[in-house]
Amino acid sequence: MSRAVRIRGDVVALALLLTAIAVGFGFGIRLSGSEHFPGAPDTFGEWPVLGEWMPHVGIGTPLSIMVAIAVVAWGPGLATGLRWRTALSLGYATSVGWILSLALIDGWQRGVAGQLTSQDEYLSAVPGISDTGDFLRTFTGRILDFQPDSLITHVAGHPPGVTLVFVWLDRLGLSGGGWAAILCVLVGALTAVAVPVAVAALGKPELARATLPFIVLFPGAVWLGVSADALFAGVTACGIALLALRTEVSALVGGVLLGFGAFLSYGLALIAVVALVVCVSTRSWRTLGLGVLAACAVVAVFAWAGFWWFDGYHLVVERYYQGIANDRPYWYWVWANLASLTLVIGPAVAAGLPRAWRLPLVAAAIAVLVLADVSGLSKSEVERIWLPFAVWLVPAAGFLPHPRRWLVAQAATALMVNHLLLTNW
Repeated sequence: MSRAVRIRGDVVALALLLTAIAVGFGFGIRLSGSEHFPGAPDTFGEWPVLGEWMPHVGIGTPLSIMVAIAVVAWGPGLATGLRWRTALSLGYATSVGWILSLALIDGWQRGVAGQLTSQDEYLSAVPGISDTGDFLRTFTGRILDFQPDSLITHVAGHPPGVTLVFVWLDRLGLSGGGWAAILCVLVGALTAVAVPVAVAALGKPELARATLPFIVLFPGAVWLGVSADALFAGVTACGIALLALRTEVSALVGGVLLGFGAFLSYGLALIAVVALVVCVSTRSWRTLGLGVLAACAVVAVFAWAGFWWFDGYHLVVERYYQGIANDRPYWYWVWANLASLTLVIGPAVAAGLPRAWRLPLVAAAIAVLVLADVSGLSKSEVERIWLPFAVWLVPAAGFLPHPRRWLVAQAATALMVNHLLLTNW
């Protein structure tokens, strides 16, 4: 056994997390109580994830514990014994239950229905958008802050695609935070299907089945319920899985989803690295070509409608440094981001990474996360921002022996975070 395999990834992850907490509080990393968090407590120091210490329980407490016990007890056996489609369907339903039950620890209003309704969130902008064409044509000119018609924080910080999703939902009569939250949860839970499907399609069916209970009991579900990043993760994960299936139709649909993903969040352009690795590792050049063609078609549609992605990207970087980026020191977050990531992926994935980092999907996800980290455009809040990338690390847990023990550790991570911290997402 090589020296790399003997590295205890879970121990390294724990040490990194404890160090980030100690430095964050010991050196007074100030994130809240500043002009950019006017309603927050005036404190000097912060957890690696955005939230405050507030031990609490809620209606989701017994529900989440029951889901966790069920997955630990029966998940590995069902994942290997059921027909593949049945296992995936059960995995999806359980993932929805896990995400919602964790969110309900904070209660329906605070944990679910109210999460996307603050003054900085997308839903606040929906009532003012009567003409989507005009919204797209004028979007770029409203990104920068300190203008009379500046877009609100989350709308300005993302391409217009995500806001349009909530506008379309509203036009269907499904208005309000409750429906928006349910949409995010239902789409975000698709990662529990897409990730194992992609792994199986890349010639690792046994690993895919071993991965299934771990992606269902994903600790990052704390932030999948409820944030718009759950929507981002589900859309792009499905795009990757469809490319991995390597049919003409799946390649075109996958390309459309990945192309649209770039208009949900600028950072999701990096998911192209994972898509490229999927196509190259299978030598599916036709799939790559069709996927790129479909993604370019999405770019062309938005450009025709009046929004050019690259203009928006350059302006949003400027907007970022008009605000919160100046309160967040790069020297700290360039490594504390990784401490935040440990809570998203959990100890099982961290333990499996030294064994699995050569797996193409996992290696691609690591590369993307490194690029996102060193860019300086993800200082803090990566527990939600990196969800679309973090799900592709989960197959690493499938390499571990004694899966039930590790599933307990995964569940315990999510339950502790959600019960001890009142997270912002």
